[in-house]
Amino acid sequence: MHGLTVRWSLAGADDAVLDRLRDYVAASSYDRFAGRAGLRFKTWRARDHEWFEGCYVFASEADRDAFQQGFSAGAADSAGSQIVGSAPVLIEACEVVAVAEGGEGFLAASSYRRAVASP
Repeated sequence: MHGLTVRWSLAGADDAVLDRLRDYVAASSYDRFAGRAGLRFKTWRARDHEWFEGCYVFASEADRDAFQQGFSAGAADSAGSQIVGSAPVLIEACEVVAVAEGGEGFLAASSYRRAVASP
């Protein structure tokens, strides 16, 4: 599968940056990618005061390359960059070797902090 990683450094960021990024994902970014043609899935990952990352998996190399080219052209001005205060430190194409769905099933949610899991 055709992956792409976009990572921002949060080193030196103020204490509220990760909360602002979480709010942005829940309020805007999630809806922009849910159901997007050519995209299999996207995850948003973070380590507080270390990094924030978007991890994308596309249906084809052409879908990934088109997204990467468009994103890279405006990366420094993207919403993530505006919140963090700097451009991504990494925009890297990769191969996703495999994905396994666990026994608890897949849970798509705009915010796992806000998601209500069934018992």
